[in-house]
Amino acid sequence: MTTLATPGEKMIPVARPYIGAEEEQAVIEVLRSGWVTQGPRVTEFERRFAEVISCEHAVAVSSCTTALHLALIASGIGSGDEVICPSLSFIATANAITYTGATPVFGDIDLGTYNLDPRKIEELITPRTKAILVVHQIGLPAEMNELSAVADKHSLLVIEDAACAIGSEYEGQMIGKPLGTMACFSFHPRKILTTGEGGMITTRDRKLAERLCRLRQHAMSLSDVMRHSASHVVKETYDEVGFNFRMTDMQASLGIIQLGRLKEFLERRRHLAARYTVALESLSWLQTPIVPENCRHNYQSYMVRMINGTSLRRDAVMQELLEKGISTRRAIMPIHREKPYRSERWDSSLPQTNVAADTGLILPLFHQMTEGEQDYIIEVLREIVV
Repeated sequence: MTTLATPGEKMIPVARPYIGAEEEQAVIEVLRSGWVTQGPRVTEFERRFAEVISCEHAVAVSSCTTALHLALIASGIGSGDEVICPSLSFIATANAITYTGATPVFGDIDLGTYNLDPRKIEELITPRTKAILVVHQIGLPAEMNELSAVADKHSLLVIEDAACAIGSEYEGQMIGKPLGTMACFSFHPRKILTTGEGGMITTRDRKLAERLCRLRQHAMSLSDVMRHSASHVVKETYDEVGFNFRMTDMQASLGIIQLGRLKEFLERRRHLAARYTVALESLSWLQTPIVPENCRHNYQSYMVRMINGTSLRRDAVMQELLEKGISTRRAIMPIHREKPYRSERWDSSLPQTNVAADTGLILPLFHQMTEGEQDYIIEVLREIVV
């Protein structure tokens, strides 16, 4: 029988970044180099990231939110436009659309995958619709072939919010070589690969990548590296309104080392996820993750769902786990319930989103988690009476 956690007792967190001695040394080297803002380390990180993803171009930025913002701006999205996206996502997905002056239009999800349901998209399309912002939620790839077919039929752009999807695969191809125009990644500490804060945009379009590089630095025509390495006096120009969305060399130095650990990170997460699934499948009140055959999950998060549950009962289960020293998180947030995006339109049009939001919870999963810690979590879940 498990016992109640006592005050001050070590808690098993939902997530924990892995930062080793190599990362520390890499940051120290940057600090001593005298070049700490966007510079040669950022360029190296971009090159290596593009190689790992097998995509032609990668552009580093300050966060995935700014990556999405830039991707939308570079796609010509602006005031009066509409962009279809899921409500079941972190609020940054909708915020990035709103920053451009466009309006997010929420599509319902497939309850099995928690991703946009391609069958629910066409009913949302209007003459103002310009793009679909697809989210690969908690690392599970969305059904890109079907979503792309809808987009092609209606001449819509497709942008991928791949914040959680580093290392995930769709149809045998790693997410990041976009089926649409661009894919945007996050390096927040809760993600598999971290630079503290930071993001990346990948694209196959060279001219688009060049514009993104300018836009992230106030639309400056010359980068700092180009100016400082020039053998003669050069003067930059600013040909459009840009942004300060740069990644620093300190962050990029972390990213370079973390990228080298990606295979190890993925293997460990998939191993732990498989142990969870085998152990929890026998619980009649719990739905473990469903992964389509054409997808490979990276398990950025391990989310389960209470079958026939309610938000009150889900929260009670989370409290029981907390009292036993186990941190959890509620399911992915439903953006349409937050004040900036509330509307009568969404109250009854997103039933699957509401079910997932009310009954899902995220269990601890991180690289350093021991099998003993995981077995303890499983034991506690098995003792819960629902």
